[in-house]
Amino acid sequence: MQKKPLILISNDDGITAKGIRTLVEIMNELGEVVVVAPDSPQSGMGHAITVNNSLRLDKSFAFEDMGIEAYECSGTPADCVKLAKHHVLKDRKPDLVVSGINHGSNISVNVLYSGTMSAAIEAAIEGLPAIGFSLCDYAHNADFSHIRHYVKKIASEALANGIPKYVALNVNFPSIVKGEIKGIKVCRQARARWQENFDERKDPYGRMYYWLVGDFISEDDAHDTDIWALDNNYISIVPCKFDMTAYESFPAIAQWDI
Repeated sequence: MQKKPLILISNDDGITAKGIRTLVEIMNELGEVVVVAPDSPQSGMGHAITVNNSLRLDKSFAFEDMGIEAYECSGTPADCVKLAKHHVLKDRKPDLVVSGINHGSNISVNVLYSGTMSAAIEAAIEGLPAIGFSLCDYAHNADFSHIRHYVKKIASEALANGIPKYVALNVNFPSIVKGEIKGIKVCRQARARWQENFDERKDPYGRMYYWLVGDFISEDDAHDTDIWALDNNYISIVPCKFDMTAYESFPAIAQWDI
């Protein structure tokens, strides 16, 4: 008998989120699943890791109905992947690491802030094939039914054909019914940024506190980006890597008198 592929699953919305349950159900059709996910929401944590506090890792029964081995971690998504690889799985190497399905998109610069993508990128740093899945719907009860087929297809292709080493795929789905998805675009990360502001408020004791607000501003009108793909009802796949070196800047900086 052919051995089932080993699939590690994490996320940033927490182990009880609807998105990760959907992902576990789909991946359970493809291989042996192990889940290591945060015990509480970790959205916006980026690639933070825990270095000044202890980490807790407890057995979880969130997927007991499917017979899935699962653990909840007190740390960040990146912590979860590190603990999974070096402690939970030990000498077993995952054939695929998947993160999500995130409640909300992770397009453009948001890949830097996203805990979902940080789990995937942490796996890529470790040399493991990795995919982060996100749906453009922030609701806790978001409907994932129209993307299940695509999640399974993309993961199946990754298992069959591999992902380039040290690369994580950032996959974003439009929040629309299945019949309206036009297809899949392999594209680049759009140039965009957050125009941020801090809403100043007072607590009941008269002390000031601040709440981050802002608008997402796209500075990219090209048709080969993740933003364009989602705006036009395509699934976007952006291959991401953790080498942030701006190679094109070498000649300019070489002219400095240093």
